[in-house]
Parts: sequence; C-alpha cells; structure tokens
Amino acid sequence: MSINITTPALLFPAISLLLLAYTNRFLAIATLIRSLHKKHQEYPNEHIIVGQIKNLKTRLSLIKNMQVFGVSSFFLCVLSMFMLFQDNELYGNYMFGASMLLLLISLGISLRELQISTRALSLELSDMELKK
Repeated sequence: MSINITTPALLFPAISLLLLAYTNRFLAIATLIRSLHKKHQEYPNEHIIVGQIKNLKTRLSLIKNMQVFGVSSFFLCVLSMFMLFQDNELYGNYMFGASMLLLLISLGISLRELQISTRALSLELSDMELKK
C-alpha cells in the first residue's frame, strides 16, 4: 500500500486532542490525590480512603502509559511524514503503521483507565449509601 504525506498528517489533530484529553485526566487525578491525601491525614483508617488511594495509584500509572504511547505515536507520525517527505516511502509506511499501532495501544489503556475510574465513582457512591 502506498501512502503520501497527507495520510499521516490526518492523525495530527486527533493525536493532539487525545494528548490534551489525557493531560486533563492527569490534572483531575492529581487534584483528587491531593484532596485524598488531606483526608487520609485526618482519618487514616477509613476504608474508603485507602481503597480510593489504591485506585488512584493504578489510574495514575495507566495515564502515564497512555501518555507515553500517545506521544510515541505522535513522534512516529512526524517521523513518517519526514520519511515520506524525503521520498523514503518504505520507511515512511513502516513508521506510519507503527504510529497507528502505538495509538491503538494508547486507546486500549485509556479504555482500561475508564473502567477503573467508574469503579472509583462506585466506591464513592457506596460510601454515601452506607451513611444513610
């Protein structure tokens, strides 16, 4: 299959917006961690706080991996365009394929993080139900 330089260029806006979304998730988690840290210092034995902290550690690791794969995908996409610009079609195609694969991995990790984040919200809801 032959691609030209505009094909990888189509991924630019998508990857950029994806990285922005990942950064927003990271900032939201950082805020949650800071607030839970304060709560944990006040009530160190409360079960819900310990569960949330464990959950946030996992999510933080997943978001880091999402960002690493997303940035790597963006890097290979740019490298693919550079190779295609240099009339090196074979390497340009390989770089573009690798870029799409890394983007797919990043999206898969994102899906897993979403599943975990909904579990975290369920913990919060169960805590409120218990206090009725």
